[in-house]
Amino acid sequence: MKLSRANLLTCALLASSSLVSAFTTPSLVARPTGVVCRSMTATAEATPAAEEASSSEDADIQIPTNLPSACGMDYVPLATMLATGDLVAADQFTRDALIEISGAKAKGRNFVYFTDVKNIPSIDLATMERLWNKFSKGKFGYSVQKKKWNQSKGDFEVFCRKIGWTTTDGEVERKKRWFGASEFIYDVKKAPEGHLPLTSALRGTSLIKSLLKHPVWDNEDWKKEP
Repeated sequence: MKLSRANLLTCALLASSSLVSAFTTPSLVARPTGVVCRSMTATAEATPAAEEASSSEDADIQIPTNLPSACGMDYVPLATMLATGDLVAADQFTRDALIEISGAKAKGRNFVYFTDVKNIPSIDLATMERLWNKFSKGKFGYSVQKKKWNQSKGDFEVFCRKIGWTTTDGEVERKKRWFGASEFIYDVKKAPEGHLPLTSALRGTSLIKSLLKHPVWDNEDWKKEP
């Protein structure tokens, strides 16, 4: 599907208009493929990142629509958000998708336990990963984070420093704040490798560890286009 940047921005706005804060993540309802990009009426305001990405109105971007899911999830909105540079919305969509495809939503939860990760289909993780990888030119995604994790020898503190999840207040190092005004970097050019997508460690580090140990990363088959 080929759309102008102006239309892409509208699609991203429609997909992201109901997103909420990072610590309250209701699942996005699966949509039929491509529907969100057929409506060209939007009332939501663009994020700065999305506005910047739409500066060249005449440029066309190819949005992939063959985005497999074992759960019926529609990943066209994610593709559109990433293509327009709306990384805030894309980051939120990714967490919401995990709630849906892990079965957490069906259990009445709006967050994912580390024990839910085994239920996440490899096909869905691969689809999201290809999109993050494609539109960040290989800079973002769980596979990139896994490489950083291996380089950190499983040390979570070292891992957080490598991917830019820490900052300093004077001489005191701390994790970046996610609530209120986020301190994370939603810019492909400025963010360190592996900075996105974000995973909450509010309930400990077991979730991020389980995601990075998912069997989909055992080989590079996830890179194969459907």
